[in-house]
Amino acid sequence: MSISLTNGHEHGLVRISSLMPWLSTVQQPAVDLPLHRHTPHAATAPLLFTSLHLFLTSVLDQQIMESFLKEFEHLRIPLEEINLATYNFDETRIIGHGGFGKVYKGELSHFKGRSMVAFKRLDSRFGQGVPEFWKEITILSRYTHGNLISLLGFCDEDGEKILVYEHASNGSLDRHLSSTTFTWTQRIKICLDAARGLSYLHDDKGTQQRVLHRDIKSASILLDANWNAKVSSMGLSKIPPINQQHTGLFTNVVGTIGYCDPTYIKTSFLTKESDVYSFGVVLLEVLCGKLCFEDRNGILVPLWKKSYEQNKLQEIIFDALKQQMDQNSLKTYSDIAFKCLHRSCEKRPTMPHVVEELETALAYQELYERAKLPKDYRNMLLTAAVPLNDISESGMKMLLLTGVLINSGKTWFSVNTDGEHCEMISIAECLTSTASESPHYIHSSEYVSRFTVGCYEPFGAKFKTHVRTQFLSPRITYTVNLVFKNKSNSPYIRLKYKLKGELSDSYSYLSDEREDGWLTAELYQFTSEQETVDLEIWFYTEFCPTLLIEGIEFLPLKKVEHEVLTDGKVDMQPISDDETYWEQKLPIDYEDMIKRSKDSMQWKTKEELYSILCKGFLISYGEEWFYLANNGKKCLLLPARATLEEDRWEWKPEPEARFEEVANCIFDTFGIFCKFSSKLLSPQTTYAAFLVYKLPDDYKSVDQPPPVQVVDEDSDSDSDSDSDSDSDSKEVYNIFLRTPQTPVISWNEKEEKTYKPSSRPNIKGLPKQRSDGWMEVQVHEFQTRANIKMISTCLNLSSNDMSLKGVIVLGVEFRPV
Repeated sequence: MSISLTNGHEHGLVRISSLMPWLSTVQQPAVDLPLHRHTPHAATAPLLFTSLHLFLTSVLDQQIMESFLKEFEHLRIPLEEINLATYNFDETRIIGHGGFGKVYKGELSHFKGRSMVAFKRLDSRFGQGVPEFWKEITILSRYTHGNLISLLGFCDEDGEKILVYEHASNGSLDRHLSSTTFTWTQRIKICLDAARGLSYLHDDKGTQQRVLHRDIKSASILLDANWNAKVSSMGLSKIPPINQQHTGLFTNVVGTIGYCDPTYIKTSFLTKESDVYSFGVVLLEVLCGKLCFEDRNGILVPLWKKSYEQNKLQEIIFDALKQQMDQNSLKTYSDIAFKCLHRSCEKRPTMPHVVEELETALAYQELYERAKLPKDYRNMLLTAAVPLNDISESGMKMLLLTGVLINSGKTWFSVNTDGEHCEMISIAECLTSTASESPHYIHSSEYVSRFTVGCYEPFGAKFKTHVRTQFLSPRITYTVNLVFKNKSNSPYIRLKYKLKGELSDSYSYLSDEREDGWLTAELYQFTSEQETVDLEIWFYTEFCPTLLIEGIEFLPLKKVEHEVLTDGKVDMQPISDDETYWEQKLPIDYEDMIKRSKDSMQWKTKEELYSILCKGFLISYGEEWFYLANNGKKCLLLPARATLEEDRWEWKPEPEARFEEVANCIFDTFGIFCKFSSKLLSPQTTYAAFLVYKLPDDYKSVDQPPPVQVVDEDSDSDSDSDSDSDSDSKEVYNIFLRTPQTPVISWNEKEEKTYKPSSRPNIKGLPKQRSDGWMEVQVHEFQTRANIKMISTCLNLSSNDMSLKGVIVLGVEFRPV
């Protein structure tokens, strides 16, 4: 609390603030007590001010202390119990020393149960005292996260000030830097944990203010029994002003030599980027296997930065790590570490970005460790286009994960992380017949191929291929893919093809983008019986004349589980400590939404109300279904009656559906038209509209259903406005009401031809199965705005190759994406 004593119209102020050292962490309202100049006692105002100041200070000190202790009463632990647990602070119970004093261990009962804990005993000779003691209690009791050390209690009795923490049995990170058994993967995981904890402290989007740690170092990162990292030592932390984009504050410079941000040292201006710099130093300590400061060489950070800038990183990496590292992992890790040390604060990354990069570095390393070399890989590589005699086994593993040209440059060979073989045959090697006498090949900077011959351009004509593999893994399900680029930049194609001996044509309508930027169209699936496969395939490209074809690929199938939605939302989950409080997810107008409910609802607490909102309920006399997504955004399911033209549908009762009736399409095409109040959705949010439907039996039986074309009639105007649109400019895109299934090749007549779903990118136009038994597919996407009263959607759906007659529609659901 701050009290301003205002002396008349001149507004002279006597401000009582920081009554306790820890009050700097608490925002309290100001109270103004006016004293008017023109009173009989105006001359005695200074004395009155002084007396009042002393009186209020005494009263408020007592009141604030009582309030503070009441808030944290559950954390208070009697000194007697601590003496018993530590054998009266026996030297044998000491597990460490820090800037606060000695740290002891012992078993103790606390508000979370009974466990081994750590006792940090204040010793003012070490430089930290009462302010740091109360600040640590305040911050660690209010800021809880899986990667922050947990405060279990405190003791302020008989002159003793003791903090009680969860016991991190593996000690602090600095003790393990030079350990040869401390693997590269372990090191990245620990850094990632610490980064998540620090990112949480820096985040001011929830209910808390941003916290600046001010003393990040490897000794402040503790490791529990499972090697999970916990950020600790919050006694020097600061909380800058709220509601500022670039929060910071001028303060006395504190920290540890070698870790402290040079800009902070020079200017005394503390920002979150100061913590980022310190964390960058920790990242380099982990990489180099030593502390950043040596008695003989001083601070090592400038030397480390110089090695990085001169591309001599190998000179400073801890020797025990060099043979373990995936080079992609090392590059990602080192790049973000040195970005943290940038001289300019503005060019340093944020902690959320550091988290993302460390996650990538860890993913690369785990991928590398899972990868297996094929037993006969050396024989395979005898035909490599470039000699590979002197490469190490580790280097060979990385090379084969990426791929290498073999078979005189005609085959691109690689392995996946399970050691299964992947082969791509150059189109020039398997092309046997074209519409013209001389096939046209392209090899430009825009379409760089793995093969020296380049890409084949069919110009919309038909061509025949004869594909022979040499190195497939036996008893593995493979997909046969056409690898190409599309000049039109569209993921949708209409490729017709036929395998020799097949009576009917097959179609591929959809392509997936690979990590290398090329597209693939899945043609067939089969289970290999041996290393060699011989296929003859005709291709007809009259409907997709813009293809540039690189080759035909044989790729082990990535299995995928069927994705099932929970009615478009995640069910109510237990609220964890590191989540944004559920109260923050309640919409401002939740009372208005409750009033719209068809049925009266009862709840005892706001938490029960929040649970009701997440489960959903009928509103508008049962004509609409409203609920909250797991991020607190509003969602709406409109019935078929509110979104479809009545005369183009047959209406059927559906007792088990959310609404009383559903619509059965009686025409080849249909449209979606709806308009509703913008209050039913959250403002300034990206929403998707999903058609919720079921398919007729004849549609279900088609293995390769064609795409449905969606024309957005409002695409040239704001999708959530009332303005008329220009019919000459419409956005057109494709969706699928059923995921296409590629044909399965069987080498044995008795073998069952069973299609196995492929793991493919999250394409918006592909359907998903819902847990309520219905299907859904995204048909529209738009951004809501704060100044629009009504939201409208106007779409036309049709297919050139298949009728939509018989499609049953429950409604259209709007939820954030």
